[in-house]
Amino acid sequence: IVLLLATLLCAAAAVVSSWEDDNHHHHGGHKSGRCVRRCEDRPWHQRPRCLEQCREEEREKRQERSRHEADDRSGKGSSEDEREREQEKEEKDRRPYVFDRRSFRRVVRSEQGSLRVLRPFDEVSRLLRGIRDYRVAVLEANPRSFVVPSHTDAHCICYVAEGEGVVTTIENGERRSYTIKQGHVFVAPAGAVTYLANTDGRKKLVITKILHTISVPGEFQ
Repeated sequence: IVLLLATLLCAAAAVVSSWEDDNHHHHGGHKSGRCVRRCEDRPWHQRPRCLEQCREEEREKRQERSRHEADDRSGKGSSEDEREREQEKEEKDRRPYVFDRRSFRRVVRSEQGSLRVLRPFDEVSRLLRGIRDYRVAVLEANPRSFVVPSHTDAHCICYVAEGEGVVTTIENGERRSYTIKQGHVFVAPAGAVTYLANTDGRKKLVITKILHTISVPGEFQ
């Protein structure tokens, strides 16, 4: 029995020593050391269980620290994403005169084509307030399609960006028809009735328009 007790005491001492060394190496030893010293005050048969509890507590603390570090890294990533978005916005603000397809809003759409309009320039940047009376639109008509007669309350300068067709304008009872193709420019005065047809059987007819509004600055119907 004495031999068995001596063996248990030596084992407990070895466990305590290794536990102290390990915690001193990784965590400075102050918190775990207090736990271990508290175990030393226990009766010898309670020490192994006490040391096991110390390990469990330290393990939970390490897991908690790992979660906090992961959260910190996640927060840092979000901050970096926000900074990148701000940089992109600043870069866009420095180039307010550059527009891609996503800058346009589709106002008319059918199986035969669409009309997309760029938002007012003074809404994009204060640098563009001088051209707030102007708008930009893009008309796309599919092959062999017809655009019904219509008119707007804005003067329109039209540039044929792609395709070919026939355009007709009616102003003050006088009708004019033109054959148009890529590179041509024609004018549709405010209030003039305009209609056109895509005469090509394969290509789209794409017309870009500069609209000069005449009533409310930047607004047209």
